[in-house]
Amino acid sequence: MNIELPKRKKVYFASDNHLGAPTMKESKQRELKFVRWLDTIKLDAGVLFLMGDLFDFWFEYKTVIPKGFTRTLGKLAELSDAGIEIHYFVGNHDLWMNGYFEEELNIPVYHKPQQYNINGTSFFIGHGDGLGPDDKGYKRMKKVFTNPVAKWFFKWLHPDIGVRLAKYLSVSNKLISGDDDAKFLGNDKEWLVQYAHRKLEQQHYDHFIFGHRHLPLEIPLKENSKYTNLGDWINYYTYAEFDGEYLSLKEFK
Repeated sequence: MNIELPKRKKVYFASDNHLGAPTMKESKQRELKFVRWLDTIKLDAGVLFLMGDLFDFWFEYKTVIPKGFTRTLGKLAELSDAGIEIHYFVGNHDLWMNGYFEEELNIPVYHKPQQYNINGTSFFIGHGDGLGPDDKGYKRMKKVFTNPVAKWFFKWLHPDIGVRLAKYLSVSNKLISGDDDAKFLGNDKEWLVQYAHRKLEQQHYDHFIFGHRHLPLEIPLKENSKYTNLGDWINYYTYAEFDGEYLSLKEFK
């Protein structure tokens, strides 16, 4: 996909807010901070990439979505209505998106990594879950989460039961909650770095951008390529900014 960035406009990337965790009350201040950041970038944003796990749990029933997140959803609607192009990549906590963002917010949703060419710079972008040689436990879990039969049974649970159960599992199960994703493994053992190296054997990309690891990382790769992990909006409040020429990782204060 080609994107031509207008003059004085920038591209922003953010990931892993996990709104609603561990409770709605405790995540409220993080949500307010994120909304303030969205207000800030509205001045010069041409494109915004939300790289997954915006919510700690999200499931779209036919006529119901999870309660809460009004300020975030309203601000995204405001930015979209103002003409800012927004792209959403599902993560391992919000796999079950099924049309709400597209229909209500005019935001396309992607379930797999995508390739972009922005002002002549090539990007490979995705949430990062289930990629690379490791993450095996989650890969097995994802097969269950995305199984049509399992999803069909889950949707027949009353939302009060289904959402409560899912939130409990998300917070208590480390495989789902991703506690281990906050530990740096070393450049040679980071499985998303290994994945990026394998992709470079097939095609060159200037930038690989992922979330999921919950760590702000900038790791040089071969052939003038770089891997960037966006960190999170729980401990780091970091995001990436591309001005049409340079990509930089920043912290919102």
